[in-house]
Amino acid sequence: MKTLIKGGHIVTASDSYVADILIDEASVVLIGRDLEGIPLSTDKTIDASGKYVIPGGIDPHTHMDLPFGGTYSSDDFETGTRAAAVGGTTTIVDFAVQYHGQALNEALDVWFAKAEGKACIDYGFHMIVTDLPDRRLPELYELINQGVSSFKLFMAYPGVFLVDDGTIFKAMTAAGEKGGLICMHAENGVVIDVLVKRALAEGKTSPKYHALTRPTRAEAEGVHRAIAIAEMANSPVYIVHLSCHEALKEVQAARDRGLPAFAETCPQYLFLDYSYYEQEGFEGAKYVMTPPLRDKSNQEQLWKGLRGNDLQVISTDHCPFCFKEQKELGRDDFSKIPNGGPGVEHRMSLIYDGGVVQNRIGLNRFVELTSTAAAKIFGMFPRKGTIAVGSDADIVIFDPNREQTISAKTHHMRVDYSAYEGRKVRGVAETVLSRGNVIVENEIFKGKPGDGQFLKRGTFA
Repeated sequence: MKTLIKGGHIVTASDSYVADILIDEASVVLIGRDLEGIPLSTDKTIDASGKYVIPGGIDPHTHMDLPFGGTYSSDDFETGTRAAAVGGTTTIVDFAVQYHGQALNEALDVWFAKAEGKACIDYGFHMIVTDLPDRRLPELYELINQGVSSFKLFMAYPGVFLVDDGTIFKAMTAAGEKGGLICMHAENGVVIDVLVKRALAEGKTSPKYHALTRPTRAEAEGVHRAIAIAEMANSPVYIVHLSCHEALKEVQAARDRGLPAFAETCPQYLFLDYSYYEQEGFEGAKYVMTPPLRDKSNQEQLWKGLRGNDLQVISTDHCPFCFKEQKELGRDDFSKIPNGGPGVEHRMSLIYDGGVVQNRIGLNRFVELTSTAAAKIFGMFPRKGTIAVGSDADIVIFDPNREQTISAKTHHMRVDYSAYEGRKVRGVAETVLSRGNVIVENEIFKGKPGDGQFLKRGTFA
């Protein structure tokens, strides 16, 4: 199958030009002007005139079919990756979970079973590590060899995911020696646990207390400690879902000293704020996620961090739970509201509209933040994250002028509300190719479950 994309404005993290792209099977094989004039015997031609042609989005932080809080995230690998594809994301990196006492390979096999035959786009895995005695270190090395080269550790959720500083140091040392990367959920979860218990004892049970018991200082302290441990371990560190200026300043200080500290933020922290928790009734439960939404004043500081490369990636932390039945589990106790929200479908449009259209970031930076940087950090570049000869033909024909209104009535995520209900955005993924196959055409999904392949990732560069 040969496909020609003609006349599009190709935008990568570093380039911007008008040209044609020839795809043979799964890969880009030729880029040039007026390729239609060459006898290429193509099977399909896509006219991209007046549109941007960009690398498929990479979302390195999703949670499909995740058991949490007495239930499961409502999107599985089929529904979640279908929604991602419609929004212009062609690769996700999801989180497999190792529970205490479990071998790392056994944990990975559980997540392979969840994804195989269901994923509509390519996928990789990080491994959440909760138990790392010395005898498990060879298992960690083996996962790196298998292409699972990043590991997530938690400073939050005592009794569930939290690990102590010694385990963090051990994991960072071991991973760093073999080219692995540690991703940190950085909050002082032990102190937060005390604050939560105090609030409940005082009868403070509504959703807003999820945010009020997780202050920005708790996140900043966690980020500071994670970077300090990484420095002692002589290891890089990647801070997930950074939400506030106070935590960002810790990353900036580390990077100013030349440390290999990296961080992502998410659309919810750029466009939503604490006021959503103050809605009447139980509506605020829709926005219970960790870290919580912050005061609006943090948003411009996060955009500055994105412009100045103190934040390298925009992910979603997509972990949806339906408002009815699932979020309702915490109606009388905010600590029992399943933490997480939907977002994988609209990341690209939200960042284009709020970033490029609003002149906060340029086109090249948009591509870098939504695709290229994640590909480089997590061992996928140049196979993913760019448009170049030899790269996978993961390509989005992006209409910068088309508008859409985000709504639960029209989205493809399996969740009964939208965090951005009624928000109008400009910039839409019109056609999406995954390894040369058209899986979205005119915003309509054309792929099928099982099209996605496991992505064996390289080590941290």
